[in-house]
Amino acid sequence: MTPPSEPHGPAGGEGPSSLDPALADALRAVLAPLARLALARGVSCGAVEELLKEMFVDEAMRAQGASASGRMVSRISVATGLNRREVTRLTRAERAPRAVRQPPSSEVFARWITDPALRDVDGRPVELPRLPDERGSPSFETLARSVTRDVHPRSLLDELCRIGVARHDEATDRVCLLRADFVPDADRGGMLGFLGDNVGDHLNAAVANVTAAVPIHFEQAVFADELSETALVAVKALVRDHWLALVHGAVPALEALIEADRQAGRAQDRRVRIGMYSYAAPQTAPVGPAEESTP
Repeated sequence: MTPPSEPHGPAGGEGPSSLDPALADALRAVLAPLARLALARGVSCGAVEELLKEMFVDEAMRAQGASASGRMVSRISVATGLNRREVTRLTRAERAPRAVRQPPSSEVFARWITDPALRDVDGRPVELPRLPDERGSPSFETLARSVTRDVHPRSLLDELCRIGVARHDEATDRVCLLRADFVPDADRGGMLGFLGDNVGDHLNAAVANVTAAVPIHFEQAVFADELSETALVAVKALVRDHWLALVHGAVPALEALIEADRQAGRAQDRRVRIGMYSYAAPQTAPVGPAEESTP
């Protein structure tokens, strides 16, 4: 006899209608931008579904812990609704963990715009000679070496220029920043990395607060409607001013804390991400069902 095949998909035919309405709305709000990104990049629903299965299995495995290794596949199958064959396939697939660390070029940028010695009287980043002089005046090379000695300063300079954040004048051998925020315009991979890291950590904080007995992360937002396009220009300026104030205060403070931990010999095994965002959109009605005309 042929054994009955295991059901595919969610156990018990569970669908969105069986979810708590508030949870369903939250999941839709989170998944809609992801669907928009996938569609914009030509990624199929099947490919996203495979990624979602991977994450379900990884998180279920993490939740079970080492003590449940004896019946791990069955436990994950029950928790996720995936059949045991799928769980076995996904747990055997090797996926290297993705390191969450800002590239050295962004650290150089952050120090350049926050170090008082590298700003003019108006608080703007100064133009720097590429190499230090005999007097020990600030230079790009000394700035780069103060951030890392693992990457050559010239490599960091080339990267900042490549992504359109800085410019090197070959004639004068001086370097200047082209913008006040680190938004690479020539590095799509880097932008996607920022998207995953920034949005991922924001969502991690929000989910941890919802699932914990007491919120453990700061996660707040200010929102308003009934604004005009003219008003949004003022809002963008307001947000930018507050962001620059946060950067100028946070970066030196974090560097001082890192150095204090190093001097005290404390285990430096924690990371932090402090973000700020703004989003503006028309006040629109919800999306209705799609209709297709028959010729």
